[in-house]
Amino acid sequence: MTWCIFDPPFNSNRNYNVLFKDERGADSEAQITAFEDTWHWDHKAEATYNELVTDGPERVSNIVAALRQFVGTNQMMAYLVMMTARLVELHRVLKPTGSLYLHCDPTASHYLKIVLDTIFDPRNFRSELIWKRTAAHSDTRQGRKEYGRIHDSIFYYTKSQSWTWNPVYLKYDEAYLDSAYRHTEEGTGRRYRLDNLTAAKPGGDTLYEWHGVRPYTGRYWAYSRAKMEQFEKDGRLVYSKSGIPQYKRYLDEMPGVALQDLWTDITPTAGNERLGYPTQKPLALLERIIEASSNPGDTVLDPFAGCGTTIAAAEKLGRR
Repeated sequence: MTWCIFDPPFNSNRNYNVLFKDERGADSEAQITAFEDTWHWDHKAEATYNELVTDGPERVSNIVAALRQFVGTNQMMAYLVMMTARLVELHRVLKPTGSLYLHCDPTASHYLKIVLDTIFDPRNFRSELIWKRTAAHSDTRQGRKEYGRIHDSIFYYTKSQSWTWNPVYLKYDEAYLDSAYRHTEEGTGRRYRLDNLTAAKPGGDTLYEWHGVRPYTGRYWAYSRAKMEQFEKDGRLVYSKSGIPQYKRYLDEMPGVALQDLWTDITPTAGNERLGYPTQKPLALLERIIEASSNPGDTVLDPFAGCGTTIAAAEKLGRR
């Protein structure tokens, strides 16, 4: 397996139901429980715990035993035991260049991070992505006495120090474009900005006279003479009143803003995309992750398939 998304229940102590409508469109009295997001310490949890402690890797055995001593024998520990057993298997089947994304919320994220560090190695932790999953809401009038919860966390780990990565870029903010790309080229209408062509440190052929001027004191040209000549040939140089050249960087040649770890641009599932599954994730969220960490033809695994959003995204992007 080359890539996996892990979007498990969050131990939120809720039962999630899928309601069905009758042929007239009204809610039916019949309903099924999609999943019970409440965990209990029972004989199954005890059996899984014993298996992890006796047969699991030593590091996993130690951390699970330590967590039980600290957390206690309760619903949270039952949830962590379930998660640990699955994360061990996912790590086992993941290819060396593969990645894992675990979607969770603050209910248990701090414990899950410890488990992930234990199984995947802290050196293979890449990012904690923050996804703004809903718009701001105020329950103050209803008596809420805490900050509103509008985000989820997505822990991003790799199997090794060499992993599949495809950079993702977002569109520039209009305010930034108006500030940075203020110039328009006559004749072509292309927007551009002017970049500095000097550097703080020398490197090769970088201290020479160019059209009668040299870099400012303590500075060097950022490019060799040959490169500067090519820039001028291509019409990429603009000269200041002092004769210092600047590089003309066109907006249409820039990929955009490199994606950061705070995601506020993907809105909750809505409209025709909604299937009625209570914890359904937006297709755009899964597409972004799959595009970044896998290539066409790679295999994607979602062990908690939910209503199939990961499957739909993988199919759309040519993954298996």
